[in-house]
Amino acid sequence: MNDKNQLIEQTNLAFDFIQKLYLEVSYLIKEIEGVLQDEDERFIIGRGGGYGVTSRRSLGLESTNVGLWQLKKFAVFFVPKDRTEFKGGQSITRIDKDSKVLYLRIVLNDKNVGEPMVYSGVLYDIRKKPKAKWLVKFENLMGYFEYIDDKIFKNTEKISYKDADMEVHGELIENKLFAINNSEAISKKIIEPSLALYRKH
Repeated sequence: MNDKNQLIEQTNLAFDFIQKLYLEVSYLIKEIEGVLQDEDERFIIGRGGGYGVTSRRSLGLESTNVGLWQLKKFAVFFVPKDRTEFKGGQSITRIDKDSKVLYLRIVLNDKNVGEPMVYSGVLYDIRKKPKAKWLVKFENLMGYFEYIDDKIFKNTEKISYKDADMEVHGELIENKLFAINNSEAISKKIIEPSLALYRKH
Protein backbone atom coordinates (compact mmCIF):
# COMPACT_ATOMS: atom_id res chain seq x y z
CA MET A 1 0.00 0.00 0.00
CA ASN A 2 1.41 3.37 -0.92
CA ASP A 3 1.64 6.31 1.49
CA LYS A 4 -1.38 8.09 0.02
CA ASN A 5 -3.67 5.05 0.36
CA GLN A 6 -2.41 4.39 3.86
CA LEU A 7 -3.12 8.00 4.86
CA ILE A 8 -6.65 7.77 3.45
CA GLU A 9 -7.30 4.53 5.35
CA GLN A 10 -5.93 5.95 8.62
CA THR A 11 -8.03 9.10 8.21
CA ASN A 12 -11.18 7.05 7.67
CA LEU A 13 -10.39 4.82 10.65
CA ALA A 14 -9.74 7.82 12.90
CA PHE A 15 -13.04 9.49 12.02
CA ASP A 16 -14.90 6.19 12.32
CA PHE A 17 -13.45 5.60 15.78
CA ILE A 18 -14.27 9.11 17.01
CA GLN A 19 -17.83 8.86 15.69
CA LYS A 20 -18.33 5.52 17.48
CA LEU A 21 -16.91 7.02 20.68
CA TYR A 22 -19.34 9.96 20.48
CA LEU A 23 -22.23 7.55 19.91
CA GLU A 24 -21.25 5.45 22.93
CA VAL A 25 -21.05 8.56 25.10
CA SER A 26 -24.49 9.68 23.88
CA TYR A 27 -25.90 6.25 24.84
CA LEU A 28 -24.29 6.58 28.28
CA ILE A 29 -25.88 10.00 28.84
CA LYS A 30 -29.29 8.77 27.64
CA GLU A 31 -29.16 5.72 29.90
CA ILE A 32 -28.33 7.93 32.90
CA GLU A 33 -31.16 10.26 31.89
CA GLY A 34 -33.63 7.35 31.72
CA VAL A 35 -32.73 6.06 35.18
CA LEU A 36 -32.84 9.52 36.78
CA GLN A 37 -36.34 10.15 35.43
CA ASP A 38 -37.58 7.32 37.64
CA GLU A 39 -36.05 8.69 40.86
CA ASP A 40 -38.26 10.40 43.46
CA GLU A 41 -37.02 13.82 42.28
CA ARG A 42 -38.07 13.05 38.66
CA PHE A 43 -34.84 14.45 37.20
CA ILE A 44 -34.83 15.81 33.67
CA ILE A 45 -31.88 16.82 31.54
CA GLY A 46 -31.22 20.56 31.33
CA ARG A 47 -31.66 22.05 27.87
CA GLY A 48 -29.68 25.23 27.60
CA GLY A 49 -29.63 25.22 23.81
CA GLY A 50 -31.92 22.28 23.14
CA TYR A 51 -31.40 18.58 23.79
CA GLY A 52 -27.62 18.29 23.74
CA VAL A 53 -24.30 18.64 25.50
CA THR A 54 -22.54 21.88 26.34
CA SER A 55 -18.98 22.31 25.15
CA ARG A 56 -16.46 24.96 24.26
CA ARG A 57 -15.93 24.89 20.52
CA SER A 58 -14.63 26.97 17.69
CA LEU A 59 -14.50 26.86 13.91
CA GLY A 60 -11.82 29.54 13.74
CA LEU A 61 -8.79 29.11 11.52
CA GLU A 62 -6.37 30.64 14.03
CA SER A 63 -4.02 27.93 15.25
CA THR A 64 -5.17 28.38 18.86
CA ASN A 65 -8.77 27.66 17.79
CA VAL A 66 -8.13 24.62 15.60
CA GLY A 67 -7.83 22.46 18.73
CA LEU A 68 -11.44 23.35 19.52
CA TRP A 69 -12.84 22.03 16.24
CA GLN A 70 -13.32 18.65 17.87
CA LEU A 71 -15.41 18.03 20.99
CA LYS A 72 -13.00 16.83 23.68
CA LYS A 73 -14.79 17.95 26.86
CA PHE A 74 -18.52 18.43 27.37
CA ALA A 75 -21.18 18.34 30.05
CA VAL A 76 -24.87 17.99 30.83
CA PHE A 77 -26.85 18.63 33.98
CA PHE A 78 -29.97 17.13 35.51
CA VAL A 79 -32.49 18.93 37.67
CA PRO A 80 -35.75 17.86 39.36
CA LYS A 81 -38.70 18.51 37.07
CA ASP A 82 -40.35 20.85 39.57
CA ARG A 83 -37.20 23.01 39.81
CA THR A 84 -37.19 24.10 36.17
CA GLU A 85 -39.57 25.14 33.40
CA PHE A 86 -39.57 24.86 29.63
CA LYS A 87 -39.96 27.53 27.01
CA GLY A 88 -39.35 27.02 23.29
CA GLY A 89 -37.58 23.69 23.80
CA GLN A 90 -35.15 25.14 26.35
CA SER A 91 -35.14 24.74 30.12
CA ILE A 92 -35.05 27.69 32.49
CA THR A 93 -33.53 26.78 35.84
CA ARG A 94 -33.57 29.81 38.12
CA ILE A 95 -30.67 30.47 40.47
CA ASP A 96 -31.78 30.91 44.07
CA LYS A 97 -30.53 30.11 47.56
CA ASP A 98 -31.41 26.41 47.17
CA SER A 99 -29.94 25.91 43.71
CA LYS A 100 -28.24 22.60 43.08
CA VAL A 101 -27.96 20.28 40.09
CA LEU A 102 -26.64 16.85 39.22
CA TYR A 103 -23.69 17.46 36.92
CA LEU A 104 -22.11 15.05 34.45
CA ARG A 105 -18.86 15.94 32.68
CA ILE A 106 -17.09 13.85 30.06
CA VAL A 107 -13.42 14.50 29.29
CA LEU A 108 -12.28 12.49 26.28
CA ASN A 109 -8.93 14.21 25.90
CA ASP A 110 -7.10 16.85 27.92
CA LYS A 111 -3.55 17.63 28.93
CA ASN A 112 -4.47 16.93 32.58
CA VAL A 113 -5.85 13.39 32.10
CA GLY A 114 -4.19 10.28 30.78
CA GLU A 115 -7.34 8.61 29.48
CA PRO A 116 -11.03 9.46 28.91
CA MET A 117 -12.82 10.24 32.18
CA VAL A 118 -16.36 10.73 33.51
CA TYR A 119 -17.01 13.15 36.37
CA SER A 120 -20.39 13.07 38.11
CA GLY A 121 -21.92 14.53 41.23
CA VAL A 122 -23.49 17.68 42.55
CA LEU A 123 -23.01 21.40 42.09
CA TYR A 124 -24.60 23.38 44.93
CA ASP A 125 -24.50 26.81 46.62
CA ILE A 126 -24.75 28.31 43.15
CA ARG A 127 -24.97 32.08 43.43
CA LYS A 128 -24.97 34.96 41.00
CA LYS A 129 -23.44 38.30 41.83
CA PRO A 130 -25.62 41.44 41.42
CA LYS A 131 -23.48 42.85 38.60
CA ALA A 132 -23.85 39.68 36.47
CA LYS A 133 -26.83 40.82 34.38
CA TRP A 134 -26.13 38.11 31.74
CA LEU A 135 -26.64 35.38 34.31
CA VAL A 136 -30.38 34.77 34.52
CA LYS A 137 -30.51 30.96 34.76
CA PHE A 138 -28.21 28.03 35.49
CA GLU A 139 -28.14 27.14 31.81
CA ASN A 140 -26.08 30.33 31.23
CA LEU A 141 -23.39 28.91 33.50
CA MET A 142 -22.91 25.70 31.52
CA GLY A 143 -21.11 27.46 28.67
CA TYR A 144 -19.32 29.77 31.11
CA PHE A 145 -17.89 26.75 32.95
CA GLU A 146 -16.35 25.48 29.71
CA TYR A 147 -14.30 28.65 29.32
CA ILE A 148 -12.92 28.49 32.86
CA ASP A 149 -12.97 24.73 33.41
CA ASP A 150 -9.32 24.55 34.50
CA LYS A 151 -10.13 26.91 37.38
CA ILE A 152 -13.46 25.41 38.45
CA PHE A 153 -12.57 21.73 38.11
CA LYS A 154 -8.96 21.76 39.31
CA ASN A 155 -10.10 19.81 42.40
CA THR A 156 -13.21 17.90 41.40
CA GLU A 157 -13.61 16.27 44.82
CA LYS A 158 -14.08 19.66 46.48
CA ILE A 159 -15.14 22.40 44.08
CA SER A 160 -15.10 25.90 45.51
CA TYR A 161 -14.92 28.71 42.99
CA LYS A 162 -16.02 32.31 42.87
CA ASP A 163 -15.36 35.30 40.66
CA ALA A 164 -16.94 38.68 39.97
CA ASP A 165 -20.03 37.06 38.39
CA MET A 166 -20.80 33.88 40.29
CA GLU A 167 -19.97 31.36 42.97
CA VAL A 168 -20.29 27.57 42.88
CA HIS A 169 -19.43 24.64 45.12
CA GLY A 170 -19.61 20.95 44.43
CA GLU A 171 -18.35 17.41 44.69
CA LEU A 172 -17.69 15.19 41.70
CA ILE A 173 -16.66 11.55 41.56
CA GLU A 174 -14.25 10.52 38.84
CA ASN A 175 -14.39 7.30 36.84
CA LYS A 176 -12.47 6.03 33.85
CA LEU A 177 -14.86 6.14 30.91
CA PHE A 178 -13.87 2.73 29.56
CA ALA A 179 -14.56 1.14 32.96
CA ILE A 180 -18.23 2.16 32.62
CA ASN A 181 -19.15 -0.66 30.28
CA ASN A 182 -22.56 -1.94 31.41
CA SER A 183 -25.74 -0.91 33.24
CA GLU A 184 -24.49 -2.19 36.59
CA ALA A 185 -21.35 -0.06 36.35
CA ILE A 186 -23.43 2.98 35.38
CA SER A 187 -25.64 2.46 38.42
CA LYS A 188 -22.92 1.61 40.96
CA LYS A 189 -20.19 4.02 39.82
CA ILE A 190 -22.15 7.02 38.54
CA ILE A 191 -25.84 7.19 39.46
CA GLU A 192 -25.88 5.91 43.06
CA PRO A 193 -22.88 7.90 44.35
CA SER A 194 -24.00 11.04 42.47
CA LEU A 195 -27.50 10.84 43.93
CA ALA A 196 -26.02 10.37 47.41
CA LEU A 197 -23.99 13.56 46.98
CA TYR A 198 -27.00 15.45 45.61
CA ARG A 199 -29.24 14.39 48.51
CA LYS A 200 -26.53 15.18 51.08
CA HIS A 201 -26.41 18.82 50.01
